[in-house]
Amino acid sequence: MSPRPRSNSIQRRLSLWFAAQTLFGLSVICLSIYLVTAWNFGEKQADELDGKSLLVQHLLKEAEKGGDLVFLRHKLDDFFSMQDDVSLSISHAGKPLFQSRPTTGGRWMRRDLVVPWQQGALTTDLQVQLGVNMAQEARLLQRLAWTLLGAVVLGTALVSLTGTWLVRRGLRPLKALTRQTAAMAPDRANPPIDAMAFAEELRPWITQFNALLLRVQRAYVQLESFNADVAHELRTPLANLIGSTELALTRQRSNDELHGVLTSNLEEIARLSGIVTDMLFLSKADRGTSTRSRSVVSLAAQARDVVDFYDAMLDEAGLKAEVTGDAMADVDAALIRRALSNLLGNAIRFAAPASTVAIVIAEDNEAFTLSVVNRGEAIDAVALPRLFERFYRAAEARDGSTRHHGLGLAIVEAIARMHGGEVFAHSQGGETRIGFSVRRNG
Repeated sequence: MSPRPRSNSIQRRLSLWFAAQTLFGLSVICLSIYLVTAWNFGEKQADELDGKSLLVQHLLKEAEKGGDLVFLRHKLDDFFSMQDDVSLSISHAGKPLFQSRPTTGGRWMRRDLVVPWQQGALTTDLQVQLGVNMAQEARLLQRLAWTLLGAVVLGTALVSLTGTWLVRRGLRPLKALTRQTAAMAPDRANPPIDAMAFAEELRPWITQFNALLLRVQRAYVQLESFNADVAHELRTPLANLIGSTELALTRQRSNDELHGVLTSNLEEIARLSGIVTDMLFLSKADRGTSTRSRSVVSLAAQARDVVDFYDAMLDEAGLKAEVTGDAMADVDAALIRRALSNLLGNAIRFAAPASTVAIVIAEDNEAFTLSVVNRGEAIDAVALPRLFERFYRAAEARDGSTRHHGLGLAIVEAIARMHGGEVFAHSQGGETRIGFSVRRNG
């Protein structure tokens, strides 16, 4: 049987901390009170012993003048008969001279004294033992100890109970927040949680949660749209493959007819392969795949290579291409050429005949900018923000399109993101400018 997981309750931990801190704090305070009180009692008894010592020495001096030990015993009996909590013992050369009769038992603090005693010309020493009974103070200290111990126990229990109640009350906003978040789902629009309705400590978390939920909802909507677009894009070539193959199998075909069917099927398979390859690249980019190999290259040189590749297509469309500007940037050259190739191929399809397509390179303190500019029919302002969505094509692009599947600009956006940049698109006054930026050291 696997061991039960340890409880990780915030309420329980805070309550235990309240109890532990209260126990420690009250223990320190009560122990300090006890020690200070015991020290004061000790000082009081020491002062009392000092006073009694001075008194005994004074009586001995008085008796010394007459040298009469009987007088001394009489004086000491008179004094100590009323002092039950004080004991006195006087001896000379091991022989007792005086012994008081205090109460039996108790706790005694004793002090030994040596007092010189003169009898005529002879001087001798008297051994004096003086004691003070501390039984009453000991009882008071014992009562104080039990009182303080009770205060620690009761105080800890009281603070623990009230602390548990306060913690439970303080965590109510978290429970309310849990109920609100549990009612949310990514497949439907949810109003954001009002951060101002909660404690200040929770507001940054709520703000981040609202932003995360918004991204999740957008990703969910995009995923649903993406799935539908993928199904649509794959269905057409698959239907063409199935239809042409079924048609070829309805009767005997000549080699030329079969060759034509295979050629047509190969074109459809190539289209499917292109879709899958582009989707795989976008999937890697979404997972945070970084650029493979970077080096400092001339952006203009990469743009001219792309223009040379499209030279035949430009001649066929009656267009010219030029590269303006240059910059040395630390980039993945293959990805930059791929992005420019997608942009240039897109511009050639929609550029006005006999016009010039320009690849413009610029730079500032933060980034390098590469854009492809062509003259032609303007793009609808509603469509501009969606140009870089996957499988999105404006109506003009969809008409008669069999080779393009709407992932080219999405790949441009992914390449820009991999270089720490972003994409942009502007179309106004018969001029369309679409491009991306590459952040310096991005």
